[in-house]
Amino acid sequence: MPSSTYRIAVLLASILLSGAACAADAVRVGSKIDTEGALLGNLIQQVLEAHGLKTIGRLSLGNTKVVRTAIAAGEIDIYPEYTGNGAFFFADEKNPAWKSAAAGYQRVKQLDYDRNRIVWLAPAPANNTWTIAVRRDVAAANRLESLADLPAWLGKGGRLKLAASAEFIERPDALPAFQQAYGFKLRQEQLLTLAGGDTSATIKAAAEQISGVNAAMAYGTDGPVAALGLIALKDPKGVQPVYAPAPIIRADALARQPQIAAWLKPVFQSLDEATLQKLNASIAIEGRDARQVAANYLKRKGFIK
Repeated sequence: MPSSTYRIAVLLASILLSGAACAADAVRVGSKIDTEGALLGNLIQQVLEAHGLKTIGRLSLGNTKVVRTAIAAGEIDIYPEYTGNGAFFFADEKNPAWKSAAAGYQRVKQLDYDRNRIVWLAPAPANNTWTIAVRRDVAAANRLESLADLPAWLGKGGRLKLAASAEFIERPDALPAFQQAYGFKLRQEQLLTLAGGDTSATIKAAAEQISGVNAAMAYGTDGPVAALGLIALKDPKGVQPVYAPAPIIRADALARQPQIAAWLKPVFQSLDEATLQKLNASIAIEGRDARQVAANYLKRKGFIK
């Protein structure tokens, strides 16, 4: 008979192999570092777990570039992305498809699958487009309703200081696109660059006038904007693409678990702008944990038990 030492060695080896197999089968869920990224990442992870899949959470991993690099390199399997970012990913900014929710989704879905074998699942009926929000008192005093009002006001000596992420300031389809379309230019001293891409920090800076800030990078689905006394300036020229949130997943991971698409479809289709604003506000303003907010929503809507 094998010795006890041998039996123990065999047992340990089988445990290690079993653990490695489980890790290999687990779906690695990532998300961006902002409030909505944490919310959507948790929604995805909890739905998968509720259906019995093992997951590895890599939520709040980093900004768009970091998370995009991770999925392309096979370091994560799935994360929530925005359709309009396809214009940036594929240097396709001039294509009018990005201004349409349906056309933009179809275009990024085709491009990403053909070039990267990344599959875009059903999107949410929301537009989380970038915008600039200003303090309500500043807007009222200077009749600022849209980005088109900024050049004349700034030209007369209007004082604007914007809190934003480095990504918003530097990406050609973000602040530079607004400046080019509307004919204004913010100097370095008019910018407060905050680490990461969490708009709750930029909005808070404007609300509390930190370092003289009175304007903030914001998203269309940000709940804290109105609650903290800011208004989002309109974009009458439609500079920004439509940014509909959607889960994106590596084709090989989806092939192993094809039912993921059906599980997540009704969840994301329930996330209109009003719903996302409310959920985001509960995290950013009320200080509730993103994982718990996601769990409560999924249970209330009957997506999980």
